[in-house]
Amino acid sequence: MLNRLDEMLNFHTQALRVRDQRQQVLASNIANADTPNYKARDLDFKAALQGALQGTQTGGTALATTAPGHLAGKAGGADAGLLYRTPAQGSVDGNTVDVDAERAAFAENAIQYEFNLTRLNQQIKGLLAAIQG
Repeated sequence: MLNRLDEMLNFHTQALRVRDQRQQVLASNIANADTPNYKARDLDFKAALQGALQGTQTGGTALATTAPGHLAGKAGGADAGLLYRTPAQGSVDGNTVDVDAERAAFAENAIQYEFNLTRLNQQIKGLLAAIQG
């Protein structure tokens, strides 16, 4: 029972973390819409979530433990798992950001983030109701 509860909470926690990371990437794309030679990036949500649930990070490197007191860990880096977007139409300055597409992806990701948060909240309320009787 505890394993199932832990898996449920872990799934939603990781989904929220990956959605937050994607939201930051999309916001960065929108903020750099007028930056020459800026290449729009995005996160493959499905692959990133699978990696987060399995405890692996795509593109990350292992941290070296050089002293007995160091803890083993993984460094994801800011660019871990990010992909470049294929531009629908090129621009003269080399910027590949399509502001309308970025805003739509940003809004969709925000709605999905809210859904994950609401679903997690409902499950916790259900557990509290079961505990309280």
